Amino acid sequence: MPEDVKQGLEKASEGAKSTPGGWAAAVGLTELWLARAERVDALLEGLAPTLTAQERARAQQLFYGVVRWSNRLEAALDGLMAHPPRTKVRALLLVAGFELLEGGPDLTAKVIHHAVEKAKSVTSPKEARLVNAVARKMAARLAEIPDDLATELGHPEWLVNRWLRQFGPVATRQLLEWNQQPAPVYARWRIDAPVPEFLAPTKWAGFYEVKAGKWDEVRRLANEGALYLQDPSTRLCIELLAPQPGEVILDACAAPGGKSLFIADTMKSGRVVALDEPSAPGKTDIRIVRLKENLARAPIGVTVALTQADLRAVNTNFYRNLNLPESYDAVLLDAPCSNTGVMRHRIDVKWRLQDGDFARHAEQQVELLHAAARLVKSGGRLVYSTCSVDADENDGVVKTFFDSRAGGPFCLERSVRALPWVDGHDGAGAFLFIKA
Repeated sequence: MPEDVKQGLEKASEGAKSTPGGWAAAVGLTELWLARAERVDALLEGLAPTLTAQERARAQQLFYGVVRWSNRLEAALDGLMAHPPRTKVRALLLVAGFELLEGGPDLTAKVIHHAVEKAKSVTSPKEARLVNAVARKMAARLAEIPDDLATELGHPEWLVNRWLRQFGPVATRQLLEWNQQPAPVYARWRIDAPVPEFLAPTKWAGFYEVKAGKWDEVRRLANEGALYLQDPSTRLCIELLAPQPGEVILDACAAPGGKSLFIADTMKSGRVVALDEPSAPGKTDIRIVRLKENLARAPIGVTVALTQADLRAVNTNFYRNLNLPESYDAVLLDAPCSNTGVMRHRIDVKWRLQDGDFARHAEQQVELLHAAARLVKSGGRLVYSTCSVDADENDGVVKTFFDSRAGGPFCLERSVRALPWVDGHDGAGAFLFIKA
């Protein structure tokens, strides 16, 4: 790690938390992201509670913009400075670069003036002059459309090439353009009461779009359990699972619990067992914390149990010793995956993914599917689902499962695949198996 980063990390962290204004907070977040390569959601958790809702929204919008377009912004910066600048200066230039990309030629002068004025307060006079000169050259570069699709639309070249092979050029461009747009926020209405007018109906029953400006009411309704913030794509695996009143259902990869709660809301009475991997010793796993919170909101008629274990590593004795069922009417396996269907939300995934991850995920998914299949009652249902659009993690895993002995007692009853640019929500794959 460069020496300036080591010395500046603590100051940058404090800056992201305490500096007033969304623009300054975005620069602080970008500086931390460049230095630590942490997940963006973890960095956002550190935003100062003293920021207003408007400032937080602006900070997130600018920071997300930098992450979404980082390779195009870096390409525009490439070669403009004789020596690498301090991380803070680079972060400031990237935020200004996104504003230039977002605002277009009409706002160029205003964006550059603002960036230079900000630089004067947080950098040296020499660095502020550098920001002025570099930002002007950046603006000219960003006004040009790059020759290659990956840089033009802000994705890694290897991933774009993978999608070109799977989907072809037209659909790949549509997927890339989809990923680069800010994601709408959706809520699933949970209670038998009138839906507030500020929640806009969608074409997906029970799901509403949350418009800006009502976040205090949304937060209150979420805390009261009236709604749950959730993408409409999540309904696909629940519809295939078709939970019935009185059933005993296992959610085999349950954290953070949105689908466990969806199952409980659908069945209204019965039992839900939510299982997920244990937290690391001595560490708080926010996903498990949220799983507990979500299970606590289950309808009164549904009993819930949470257990932490590796699904692949435990046998029926594990469940028996915890007084849990050893087999289930239905099992949902919403498996860990590449998240290629949810890149509007998980904007940094594309920069963390590597080509070999798809095979690694598929191998793990097959192992989990074998383990989940052992827990299904005769005549019971098993749903395998992902939030991936990749064939290797969907149809490829299903084929491998049926090619093995574990798939023998099962038949594929139904399947559904959602492509974001076609379906208008996150991507997903879901497969319903029935056990003979």
